[in-house]
Amino acid sequence: MSDQTNSQHAESRHTEKMKKIKAARDRMMATKTAEKGLILVHTGAGKGKSSSGFGMIMRCIAHGMPCAVVQFIKGNWITGEAQMIRERFSEDCRFFVSGEGFTWETQDRARDIAAAQRGWEIAKEQILDPEIRFVLLDEINIALRYGYLDIDEVVDFLLERKPERTHVCLTGRNAKPELIEAADLVTEMSLVKHPFRDGIKAQPGVEY
Repeated sequence: MSDQTNSQHAESRHTEKMKKIKAARDRMMATKTAEKGLILVHTGAGKGKSSSGFGMIMRCIAHGMPCAVVQFIKGNWITGEAQMIRERFSEDCRFFVSGEGFTWETQDRARDIAAAQRGWEIAKEQILDPEIRFVLLDEINIALRYGYLDIDEVVDFLLERKPERTHVCLTGRNAKPELIEAADLVTEMSLVKHPFRDGIKAQPGVEY
């Protein structure tokens, strides 16, 4: 059998295989008709949790969906996403900062708790606002991990009071089991390799 004939047979088998996959995919997609506002959790030790959340903010802006960001813990650390949203997309996305810096920088638990609770009050207002379709709660998992916020209160609010069509994304390491259980979509970023281990500091455009 010639190489050309072998190639034709391989192409034919591939085409038939793709047809079967497409048919199965179409049958599956035909059953996926429901729409709802999702609770999304980005957690894990790897990089990309906040980056993915801000990627969805850009998608929302592109789709004309008003959104809001409430940033916990990080404080007034200057990040590219904060600058871009405030300078170019302030009418499309509200941006709030509730933290005063990472916990090892403030060294004041009472202030950290007060800041986190202020952020949570702002978060609830944004989630309940009928104009807002997507809310990013950046690094809230850290506030929950350290007990600055009550996990039961947060989960109960998301399950019982979040508007039906509003999406909420919560980021940060060590997501609480209760939050993972309540979420519709959970992504865990795993750490395989990071330049920090080789003495390379955080790079603008990559990490902030």
